[in-house]
Amino acid sequence: MKSYEDSLLLDFYGNLLTEKMRLTLDMYLNDDLSLAEIAEEEEISRQGVHDKVKRGLAQLNTYEDKLGLVKRFLEQKESVTEAIDLIDKKKYEDARKVLSKLSEEIEE
Repeated sequence: MKSYEDSLLLDFYGNLLTEKMRLTLDMYLNDDLSLAEIAEEEEISRQGVHDKVKRGLAQLNTYEDKLGLVKRFLEQKESVTEAIDLIDKKKYEDARKVLSKLSEEIEE
């Protein structure tokens, strides 16, 4: 199943894959092509594309398990969203605390 997190994994770690694997995942995740459409484009079977996508996503998840860049990005994005919400509510000191904590985490 395609997801936002899978697209982020590809964005963060796609260059660690082979060019063919990255292109296949890009067509599947970002261009929203079906397995059959990709199979026709790459001149391989639909099952071959399925296996390639599954293998590629497994590789991306392995990189994420080791490096955690997507998790960290999503946590930082959540902090920024929280700070913006606090600013909109004119809770400036609370927003400052959230942003200060985020700044400290980034410096680590």
